[in-house]
Amino acid sequence: MPTITAAAALGVTTLITGSDEFLAERTIASIRESVRRTDGDADVSELTAAELGPGAFAEITSPSLFASLRCVVVRALEDLPVDGIEPLVAYVEAPADDVALVLHHTGGAKGKAVLDKLREAGASEVKAASPKRWELPEWVVAEFRSHQKKIDERAASALVDAVGEDMRALAGAADQLAADCADEPISEQVVRRYFAGRAEVKGFAVADAAIDGKTSMAFEQLRWAFASRVDPVLITSAMAGGLRGLARYMAAPRGLREIDLAREVGVPPWKLKTLAKQSRDWSSRGLAHAIQAAAQADADVKGAAGDRQWACERLVISVLRARALH
Repeated sequence: MPTITAAAALGVTTLITGSDEFLAERTIASIRESVRRTDGDADVSELTAAELGPGAFAEITSPSLFASLRCVVVRALEDLPVDGIEPLVAYVEAPADDVALVLHHTGGAKGKAVLDKLREAGASEVKAASPKRWELPEWVVAEFRSHQKKIDERAASALVDAVGEDMRALAGAADQLAADCADEPISEQVVRRYFAGRAEVKGFAVADAAIDGKTSMAFEQLRWAFASRVDPVLITSAMAGGLRGLARYMAAPRGLREIDLAREVGVPPWKLKTLAKQSRDWSSRGLAHAIQAAAQADADVKGAAGDRQWACERLVISVLRARALH
């Protein structure tokens, strides 16, 4: 993610909208550190919007006797009191040149009218909404670009499979790979080499083998996952995700362009070939049975059944049997 410079933040109100805590915090940290780098004595303060009465807002944005620059972070903007709306909007319309004001609205309908007013007043909006899973490889590519490294979409997808959908973990993995592979291209093989021990890789390996009808491989991967103490939740969630992707592919309108079909299904374009191959061996009836089994297994591993490993084994058996239904 590009760094927000002090020049871009001072004299501006940065409005962060969205519930992704990692993305929001990274934007806040970027602005805060940029201001501090510009002025080591800069005054940095944080408060919640619930504290922002008219008097409090005037106080935090007024010139400081001890610092030339100020960074003010206001969290939970949706809790802004009614009597604080007018002073805030007025400030956004005419901000102080030496203040970087950061407002974070965590999402939802509450306070939406305030957001509209702040946008109209000239606030600079930064979205902090979690990407959908199919958008994550593109986000990973951009993350590597911020490290001056290139990664292709297939390798980026492998990284998402390996690390999971947690943005903080993905950013950390990108940082690690960029540093460790300064003189080496980031390929799918490199990703697999670095993250072969991650739990999610094993979960997806079990799911892929079962959906492909590879009985021996599916159980081999499942035993390996158990031996490595992979949480059964990761196995059932990987299986459910693979089955849902296949269901969306089989239900998608025919004749779409590749990029449109990928968007409709919710997968990167290269994944379509895998789904096309899998779909030839599945019927709608069989897929419905498999998805139902995945839902039951997910409930079982989360407490509905006593033996969580047996729930995963039963799921693999159910998916292999469902594949044969026509």
